Amino acid sequence: MERPQQTERPDQVFLDTVADRLAALPGVRAVALGGSRAQGTHRPDSDWDLAVYYRDRFDPADLRAVGWPGEVSGIGEWGGGVFNGGAWLTVEGRRVDVHYRDLAVVEHEWAEAEAGRFRVEPLLFHLAGIPSYLVVAELAVNRVLRGELPRPTAYPHRLRPAARDHWYGMATATLAYARTGHVPRGALAQVVGAVALAATQ
Repeated sequence: MERPQQTERPDQVFLDTVADRLAALPGVRAVALGGSRAQGTHRPDSDWDLAVYYRDRFDPADLRAVGWPGEVSGIGEWGGGVFNGGAWLTVEGRRVDVHYRDLAVVEHEWAEAEAGRFRVEPLLFHLAGIPSYLVVAELAVNRVLRGELPRPTAYPHRLRPAARDHWYGMATATLAYARTGHVPRGALAQVVGAVALAATQ
C-alpha cells in the first residue's frame, strides 16, 4: 500500500510557524519579513529573508538549538557593523535567511540618517559595500510579523543629498581612474571590475 505523498505547507502557515519560533527566542522583540517576499516580487523558489530584532542581548546558540539545519553565525561574524550576523537555514526544505538586528544600533543609525550622516561597510557579496542607513530602509519596506517596530514615514531630508553626492562621487572617481589608469594599459579585468563597481555605487 502506497503512503500518501506529503504535501508542502501553504506559505502563510509556514511563515507563521517560523515567525513564532523566532519570536520565542530569548531577547527577541520583533520579527520581520524582508526581501522579495515582503515586497511581493518573489518567485516560487525565492528564499525567505527574516530579521530578528533584539535589545541588549541575543545569543545565536538559542537559534542553533531550534535544530534547523544550516549555518548559524555568531554576533559580529558578518562584518561586525549594522549587518552583524545571521543564519543560512533550511526549514521544511525551504531556504531561510535570518539576520540579526540590534535595536540600539538601528535607532542610532536612524538618528544618523536624519542628520545626513552614514558610512559604508564592507560585506561579502556586495561589491560597493552597504550603507549604514540600510537598516533604516528595512524598517520602511519590511513586513513586521511579530512584535512592534517603528516605521519611517519619509526619506530623511538631509540624507538624500548626502547619499546622492557620496555614491555619485564614488562612481565618477572609479570610472575616471579606470579610464586613465587601466584602459591605457589594456588592463581588461580591472576595467570590467571598475565598471561593475561603479554600476553598484
